[in-house]
Amino acid sequence: MRLVIDGDGSPVKTATIEVAEQFRLEVVIVTSIDHYSKKEYPAFVKFVYVDPGFDSADYKIVSLIKPTDILITQDYGLASLTLKKAAHVLHQSGLEYTPLNIEPLLDQRYFSSKMRQAKQKTKGPKPYTEADREHFKAVLTNLVEKSLADR
Repeated sequence: MRLVIDGDGSPVKTATIEVAEQFRLEVVIVTSIDHYSKKEYPAFVKFVYVDPGFDSADYKIVSLIKPTDILITQDYGLASLTLKKAAHVLHQSGLEYTPLNIEPLLDQRYFSSKMRQAKQKTKGPKPYTEADREHFKAVLTNLVEKSLADR
């Protein structure tokens, strides 16, 4: 099992790495070369850098994801593409994407996009808080524990 992160703009990299360390899991962070960092990470954290461009990281993740992986992404489109390929797909809020909830989420994204094109005001996401991060970490920990127990 690996924890794969859609890394461009993810606020849960550190929390995910902490959970991975607890369970001795590999973390794969897929991100644009534009986000290259010299920051030191533990040896179990691997970076996959992709060319800048629309959906480059998403296409790479789709090609890398395995049936035992847990993917962390806030991208509904990527989530929909990987639901059948990954063991679990998780949003940074702690919501697990499922075949039952992905279609309404994609519909919501579509309608919000249409509203913005029509110059209508839409709400953006609330600022991500430490409480949000702790909630995500607890959900991820439970999911990993359950996945390891089911093996």
